[in-house]
Amino acid sequence: MSTTPIDEQSLRVDLAAAFRLAARFGWHESVGNHFSAALSPDGRRFLMNPKWRHFSSIRASDLQVLDADDSDVMNRPDAPDASAWCIHGTAHRLVPSARVILHCHPIASTTLATLADPRLLPIDQNTARFFGRMAIDPECGGIADQQEEGDRIARMLATAPTLLMANHGVTTTATTVAEAFEDLYFFEKAADTLLRAYATGQPLSIMSDEIARNTAEGWDAYRGASFAHFDYLKSVLDREDPSYRD
Repeated sequence: MSTTPIDEQSLRVDLAAAFRLAARFGWHESVGNHFSAALSPDGRRFLMNPKWRHFSSIRASDLQVLDADDSDVMNRPDAPDASAWCIHGTAHRLVPSARVILHCHPIASTTLATLADPRLLPIDQNTARFFGRMAIDPECGGIADQQEEGDRIARMLATAPTLLMANHGVTTTATTVAEAFEDLYFFEKAADTLLRAYATGQPLSIMSDEIARNTAEGWDAYRGASFAHFDYLKSVLDREDPSYRD
């Protein structure tokens, strides 16, 4: 459980930036998908995008404050998307360590999720980044808008910070927006690399478990790069369209 005081406005700005950047990278899906970030130490009060708002238009002030224990939330005029509430409301209630939860359907990650064998095989440094640090949900319950589906997804998120969801998409979790966004960025790159390797029809050169594990651990020394990268990306937004901060 986090004990660090939360700067709500800074968190709003970072989460709004993540939406704008996801749209720029082409990771959004119409007006669906959802990102959230915990406000309270126990994670139960959290920020999330309002229902059916395009990622490219989201501002810091647009983000809703929701309570994972609010059983009446879906009966209100400003109720969140049912799938968003199912996934994020449940995860923030049951997995307090998942402070930031980014869920979307990027092309390469989602394509990988459609394979009978969706493992992210360690064939380069980016794919090895997730070795032993991701979970694969082998089931698909359709659109995730039923409580049983939310409970199952939350249980999977409790086992690993990144979850590849069968026939669905990907979810990354972290303590900060910058770190969750960096994992989303590298997971999509990694999935794309693996799919391109599959497309050659040639045998894959797969790292041994030992080398893959050492590579994944080696990434820990680059944790600061997540913040440097995210700060740079925000600086691009600040130059071109700083309205995400509003």
